Amino acid sequence: MNKRNDDTSSASASRGLANDFDSTAAIWSLTDREITFGRLPVLMGIVNVTPDSFSDGGNYFDPGKAVAHALKLAEGGAGILDIGGESTRPYSEPVDAGEEIRRVVPVIERLRDQTEAAISIDTSKAAVARAALDAGAQIINDVTGLEGDAEMPDVALNSNAGICAMHTQGTPQTMQDAPHYENVVEEIYDYLRLRRDALWNTGIEREKICLDPGIGFGKTHLHNLEITAGCHRYHGLGCPVMVGHSRKGFIGRLIGDKAADRDVATRALTILFATKAMQIVRVHEVCETRRALAAFDACGGIDGQINSVALR
Repeated sequence: MNKRNDDTSSASASRGLANDFDSTAAIWSLTDREITFGRLPVLMGIVNVTPDSFSDGGNYFDPGKAVAHALKLAEGGAGILDIGGESTRPYSEPVDAGEEIRRVVPVIERLRDQTEAAISIDTSKAAVARAALDAGAQIINDVTGLEGDAEMPDVALNSNAGICAMHTQGTPQTMQDAPHYENVVEEIYDYLRLRRDALWNTGIEREKICLDPGIGFGKTHLHNLEITAGCHRYHGLGCPVMVGHSRKGFIGRLIGDKAADRDVATRALTILFATKAMQIVRVHEVCETRRALAAFDACGGIDGQINSVALR
């Protein structure tokens, strides 16, 4: 096992944005490939095979519709397709593992031979993750930080899958009741550091681990804004960082109309996350997001260097 270099120190909080970026991870190792990160974030397209997700519940509950939607996302520029069979919106009801498997496995089996995009399973259940990986998934995306099911770290280790461990406070049934932090950015940093090290100590290679601060999961409106503003801090953990802000409630509040379309504001925040070097951005709408990022990049928005080939 590699020697650990704990990059957490009190000085890191005051090093400044540029120095935080010095430790950004360059790759994410999956079961059968490496994702290499460049100037712009990799887009993870959301495929909710559920009847009750907050944004598009029921739209892609049919496996055929879910596959068609996923392929459209991949064509639009998604490097990863995140397949989920259980809603984790606030106050959602849990789904048993058997039902979740019935929802996601047929979709993954059909996608694995039709797209070059990496396939992620969005689940906190080891049995679901195992079935999805057997069907062709290469990533486990777990909103419980691989803590919700004691068997999940072993599934990750034995499968050689890439993993994304997310921070949440509470469960979907309780997380928005009264979330509280003294310093939300630093407390999430500490949690993700501990999860990184715990997973590493099980034998999971550091290159397999991606971390997610969990925007909207046990956070108030102000907490979400503070995480968005301070997310560059998480580069100090030395793992790829993923953010999932797409269409969430705090965006509806920001634009002053919770019933309005949130995609334009989602794209604006995605560009902000690009300036903070977030490696992966999880979004519902891929094609227009990719175009917005490419236009931003072409004009020197990432580092001041004009990229004349970005809009080919």
